[in-house]
Amino acid sequence: MASRRPTYGGQAVIEGVMIRGQNNISVSVRNPSGDIVTRTKPLNKIFTGPLRKTPFLRGIIALSETLYIGMDSLSYSAKIAESEEIQDDEDEKSTNKLSVAITIILSTTLAIGLFFLLPLLASTPFEYFTKSSLIANIAEGIIRLVIFILYIYSIGLMEDIKRVYMYHGAEHMTVHAQEAGKLLTVENISKYPTAHPRCGTAFLLNVMLISIIVFSLMPREPISWLIISRIIFIPLIASFSYESIRISSIYDHNFFIKLLMAPSLWLQKLTTKQPDDDQIEVAIESMKASIQYDKEN
Repeated sequence: MASRRPTYGGQAVIEGVMIRGQNNISVSVRNPSGDIVTRTKPLNKIFTGPLRKTPFLRGIIALSETLYIGMDSLSYSAKIAESEEIQDDEDEKSTNKLSVAITIILSTTLAIGLFFLLPLLASTPFEYFTKSSLIANIAEGIIRLVIFILYIYSIGLMEDIKRVYMYHGAEHMTVHAQEAGKLLTVENISKYPTAHPRCGTAFLLNVMLISIIVFSLMPREPISWLIISRIIFIPLIASFSYESIRISSIYDHNFFIKLLMAPSLWLQKLTTKQPDDDQIEVAIESMKASIQYDKEN
């Protein structure tokens, strides 16, 4: 990996790829006619300012950025994939912001319930039979991890999600090629793996693993604290997870770091699939648009 080359990342969207540049977000989507439609717009200054560079705080900012920009990009891609015309008037922008905000609230609530509160309730019998908070908390963490993996696997059985996972692979392969300084062509990009150490899957897996350590040290009474702690500690755990991934990406050639990264790279076998050439072309367009915007701004 070229250490001084600007860092680019992104995510898969509906029939496309979003690339996050230094100060922009570029989304490329293939519409039903087969054409690639690209939208590039500047990042909000809160996502590029001093807080984004402050250790631990940047993890919380990055999490907020991922939620908002991710949902906005998904909403945009869904409209393009369905061949809807995108309007730029203020009413349309306000409606889109409202729908994104509602989606974020609902998805965050669902995620907290499914991945934090459900494992908490499911681990209660362990405390009852063992009389040990430590064992119950560890059981909670293992249950959380199992639910997470089963969730990723099950949604991957859906045909639409399989295509998203293919675009996810195309995004990673394109980022690999950009980091290596290669010309962004289908032929060059096809040589790279679909897994990437800075993937959001790695971030989420780290959150799950770090939460096992953090919550195992906490008492399970009173019940109000038990529930509240699982919510208020999410930003803190996310911060540690973000920093660990940054360190891993810097020292990714270290043998010990490779061992630590292995589980997340393995898990990406579930969240990424080998893309076809058309999907790689979409990822290339998104990356080129993002790089060009950074050069001009």
